[in-house]
Amino acid sequence: MNNLLWLIKPLRKLFKGEFLIPESVKSEIVDKPFETKRFKFEALQVQEYLSDKTLKVLPDRSHRKEATELLNLANSCFTSNGKPLSIVHYAEITCLIAASRRASALVMDERVTREFVENPQRILVLMQKKLHATIRMNRTAIKDFAEKTAGIKIIRSAELAAVAFEKGLLDRYVPPPGTARPGKKTVLESVLWGLKLDGCAINESGIDAILAATR
Repeated sequence: MNNLLWLIKPLRKLFKGEFLIPESVKSEIVDKPFETKRFKFEALQVQEYLSDKTLKVLPDRSHRKEATELLNLANSCFTSNGKPLSIVHYAEITCLIAASRRASALVMDERVTREFVENPQRILVLMQKKLHATIRMNRTAIKDFAEKTAGIKIIRSAELAAVAFEKGLLDRYVPPPGTARPGKKTVLESVLWGLKLDGCAINESGIDAILAATR
């Protein structure tokens, strides 16, 4: 949505590895959008990178049972008025399963699933603010979920953007001298805010931290 999909190709070469997406994610970002008018062009852009193998699809069949079990476990971790809250989806869970098996990191902008892995207590606070209701935690289920997802490293598109910036991949956007805000950091700042406003779960202090740490 920020015209940054092209970064995957040079990042893949620098990483000397692969960018994989589960089959269920492909369904969400390509197959289903093809049936709409609003998101069809976005789907076509992703399909281009699937066609040339920049992005590769990981079939769900090898871990469908495991993903279903983990999904049911995750959606039993929090309850409201005695009823379980369904707060994560199958495609997100397949990402966790795939990452636990073969990935050095999982790139995920969606906040709830990331918090589930990193700090489920934050979900309790988020859901209470959102629903204006008392939410209870099933600590046994949360412990089981934590054990099944231990060791998964999650990063966001913001971190990928920071790496791309440090490697000079975003230099094409640097404002020339004489413009209102010349300098390379203007590029990184604008990219990070663009990602945040289009769904990357990063706050202003997180953006400031990346800007301060990036050369």
